[in-house]
Amino acid sequence: MQRTVIIDALKSTAFNEPINVRGWVRSRRGNKQVNFIALNDGSTIKNIQIVVDLNKFSEDTLKPVTTGSCISATGILVPSQGAGQAVEIQLTDLEIYGSADPDQYPLQKKGLSMEYLRTIAHLRPRTNTFGAVFRIRHNMAIAIHTYFHQHGYFYFHTPLITASDCEGAGQMFQVTTKNLYNLKKGEDGKIDYSDDFFGKQTSLTVSGQLEGELAAMALGKIYTFGPTFRAENSNTPRHLAEFWMIEPEVAFIQKDELMDLEEDFIKFCVRWALDNCMDDLEFLNQFVDKGLIERLRSVVDTEFVRLTYTEGVQILQEAVRNGKKFEFPCNWGDDLASEHERYLVEEHFGKPVIMTDYPKEIKAFYMKINDQKPVLNGQEMDETVQGTDVLFPQIGEIIGGSVREESMDKLMGEITRRNIPMKDMWWYLDTRRFGAAPHAGFGLGFERLMLFVTGMQNIRDVIPFPRTPKTAEF
Repeated sequence: MQRTVIIDALKSTAFNEPINVRGWVRSRRGNKQVNFIALNDGSTIKNIQIVVDLNKFSEDTLKPVTTGSCISATGILVPSQGAGQAVEIQLTDLEIYGSADPDQYPLQKKGLSMEYLRTIAHLRPRTNTFGAVFRIRHNMAIAIHTYFHQHGYFYFHTPLITASDCEGAGQMFQVTTKNLYNLKKGEDGKIDYSDDFFGKQTSLTVSGQLEGELAAMALGKIYTFGPTFRAENSNTPRHLAEFWMIEPEVAFIQKDELMDLEEDFIKFCVRWALDNCMDDLEFLNQFVDKGLIERLRSVVDTEFVRLTYTEGVQILQEAVRNGKKFEFPCNWGDDLASEHERYLVEEHFGKPVIMTDYPKEIKAFYMKINDQKPVLNGQEMDETVQGTDVLFPQIGEIIGGSVREESMDKLMGEITRRNIPMKDMWWYLDTRRFGAAPHAGFGLGFERLMLFVTGMQNIRDVIPFPRTPKTAEF
């Protein structure tokens, strides 16, 4: 008989008709007359109840039906007699695909910590929490592609293996086929890559932005959405070594238009979650984060604050004078910490903030420098750049964007001043040499978005198989 997925079975009104469902047993309970099997196939957070008449099925037949086992259940769909579900299935035929030894299966019906579940990441999608998270993750990916497609962007695939360091931080994973036990070196003692696969030193990408800029100079507006890698030794709830990035790049837009894009895009994604993932959001709101749905709705319904970095520092310093204590200092020129960003968003304004015009020294070489220097407490500060970072409650920075410097002379001035090696980036400079155009873009860490939309507290719990320092299981 053809299978019906449980999300459809739960909505069906074809009562007294035969139906077949297949999935994994969440629980089996009952008495000497009747058993109740809660079955889930991943299509929804809700289980369907299978009612088993023990006059028709022996104990030996039902013995392998334990938590975690996989079964095919055929029966008659009927209105449910119990609370909590509209329908149930009266079992007529049972097939067991795979049993799960209750003494060994780790997902028994008891409280399991997030830390423990990370050690069994191959099984944790079967839990309610992670089933919800990964269904929402799918929906967020669909939302991203839908938004950009509807707005005329082209999905552009940038390389994962690159010879350039977009961020200039040097925290990159090397890609090589060389024998690491017998490395060929030059007279200067440095590794000679001439016999390596690509004939030069290559790494996993930290961003598709630079290649995305090239595409925007031909296609007008593009976006990338793919994995990126940072060899940053950060054991925090907000960092991964492998994560996914969304990076649109748009020709002919200025800073205000970029901020409009950032706000409109992220509101679209949050609205999509509210419209398409409510069952899963309600579960997470109940068991993970009591204020989740209210916070998501507030983001969709509010206008983001637009604030310069200098104004932000002024507010933070005023808060310190009024007794607010921060772990880190907040002087002009400092890279704001997450606690500073969250204070502005959660306590001072009570809504998301787009912060702009950061000090040049704490931002990347490609950002456009402002013509005027800011003034703080009557004193002229250093040069700033047209960065546009979106700060969110619970998260801090969720989007990092900027207007890019289109002037070849100004760009080369920054590259030279910062001693950035550009020998392998002649192709990037050609976009300023041939038909340069004003353009801007941003990067959004997909897992940061997932943290906000799900209310989960650790970034390791919104990606199926987290890659962090000393952790590369599964």
